[in-house]
Amino acid sequence: MDLRNIAIIAHVDHGKTTLVDELLKQSGAFRANQAVAERAMDSNDLERERGITILAKATSVEWKNTRINIVDTPGHADFGAEVERILSMVDGVVLLVDAAEGPMPQTKFVTSKALALGLRPIVVLNKVDKPDAEPDRALDEVFDLFSALDANEDQLDFPHMYASGRSGWADNELDGPRKNLDALFNLIVNHVPKPKQQAHQDDDFRMLAVTLGADPFVGRMLTGRVESGKLKVGQTVQAISRIGQKVEQFRVTKIQAFRGLMQQDIEEAVAGDIVSIAGMTKATVADTICALAVDEPLEAQPIDPPTITVTFGINDSPLAGRDGKKVQSRVIRDRLMKEAETNVAIKVADTPGGEAFEVSGRGELQMGVLIENMRREGFELSISRPQVILREEDGQKMEPIEEATIDVDDEYSGAVIEKLTGARKGDLVEMKQAGAGKTRIIAHVPSRGLIGYHGEFLTDTRGTGVLNRVFHSWAPFKGPIPGRRAGVLISMEQGQAVAYALWNLEDRGRMFIGAQADIYQGMIIGEHSRENDLEVNPLKGKKLTNVRASGSDDAVRLTTPITLSLEEAIAYINDDELVEVTPNAIRLRKRFLDPHERKRAAKS
Repeated sequence: MDLRNIAIIAHVDHGKTTLVDELLKQSGAFRANQAVAERAMDSNDLERERGITILAKATSVEWKNTRINIVDTPGHADFGAEVERILSMVDGVVLLVDAAEGPMPQTKFVTSKALALGLRPIVVLNKVDKPDAEPDRALDEVFDLFSALDANEDQLDFPHMYASGRSGWADNELDGPRKNLDALFNLIVNHVPKPKQQAHQDDDFRMLAVTLGADPFVGRMLTGRVESGKLKVGQTVQAISRIGQKVEQFRVTKIQAFRGLMQQDIEEAVAGDIVSIAGMTKATVADTICALAVDEPLEAQPIDPPTITVTFGINDSPLAGRDGKKVQSRVIRDRLMKEAETNVAIKVADTPGGEAFEVSGRGELQMGVLIENMRREGFELSISRPQVILREEDGQKMEPIEEATIDVDDEYSGAVIEKLTGARKGDLVEMKQAGAGKTRIIAHVPSRGLIGYHGEFLTDTRGTGVLNRVFHSWAPFKGPIPGRRAGVLISMEQGQAVAYALWNLEDRGRMFIGAQADIYQGMIIGEHSRENDLEVNPLKGKKLTNVRASGSDDAVRLTTPITLSLEEAIAYINDDELVEVTPNAIRLRKRFLDPHERKRAAKS
């Protein structure tokens, strides 16, 4: 059977996973009566809730005696380490672009990785049946993007198609029959080259591990493409690190290949196919799994460095241990080390005290997903404000700069530009019309300036703006950037909040908690309307007398409190504050709960 290996890359929400669903259905990967969830490739609960792809996943379909291995890649730059590794397994890419939005920042990020590897793209203009679709403009923008990314002549001469993933059709012409995806299947088979590894089936076995998973029954499983030779179950092989050191020697206990949405056990893996193998105890991502006679490792893709760091600590608040079962620093450390092993974009380091750990990664979203997964597993944590990682070049302090692409209504563009180019030290790169009444703003902003900005941005644009960001470059340090301007309201008592007290405090600012909420000394219960922090008593009840007076028994009506999501809470806090995360609650607190300790820390 012929073989093709392709990756589907696209910006968040451009319809990538939906298109893969249709490819699976129309190739006969599902039984006629099989119940299949929408967005079948988004198998993770968080992926379904957020509507984004976080983990790269492989599947395969059969089309006219050709097996097509398809890799669904993450669209967000925070999960870019997945993209870089996955692209080394494929021979072609299908670039999916929304016909209305055109190429977006994450399109640029992933496409630059694919073009650098010499992969020839197929461009699919998706959602052409939307009322605001402009496929010709989107196609021109794709060509301009490829030119800007130094694509070669072969890559610039790309085939393109018009499609609607949700409706399940793709055609070579915009006014085509719009029946099915046959034209896309045929284009993939004819345009994407066969794996060149198939010519090396008689050589010694070699495979580069690109993703690491764990099976509760067979243990660690490494996935990659067989670069040469054949591998049989029971064969003894070795793992070599990127620098050529022998990691371990082991016997292969299981080989699995992707067939539809399932992984099936196979007896033999051959060059060119994408498989998962089990049996190792130490080998990890970027190691070369090979025959005992091989001593040279395969070249592994370099990973972009982390740009932010967050401190994960134990939850030491008075409410600790009520919700979660996993509260000890040892258990937290084991979980973080396990994450760092499977996700090469994350680095974990111990702090001097031993009760907190510095976790470095790509961005706030990646950190938010890790913390959300941990709280669902029963962990209790305290999380610090993200800090940008700086580095030195030739004696000069450098910081990461991100390219922010913003689509806003024309009336809000002035406020957005003022915020980005003012205190946040950004540089305006481009500003242009993006459809009726919309403006597209592209700016280069320090990563520090974008931490905590998203909530402010949504307020400034009345919730209508769209902000996308991607790592751009390192640049000289741009000086101090002011943090949150407003102070906070801090509880001075422990107990359950009283509605009457919160009602009286509404003049002081906006509340984060409602009546009957559990609170403690040092917990942040709201945002102060002024710039200073204020200690308040949310337990102060109404003084009752036996004298009735007109109007004294009016019902207390509280304003609905602000509910911060996990990412919003982490971005909101200042350096002297923490986010307390438990399976059932997200609370804000001061790092030092005792007011005297806070004053001493402020002086020092």
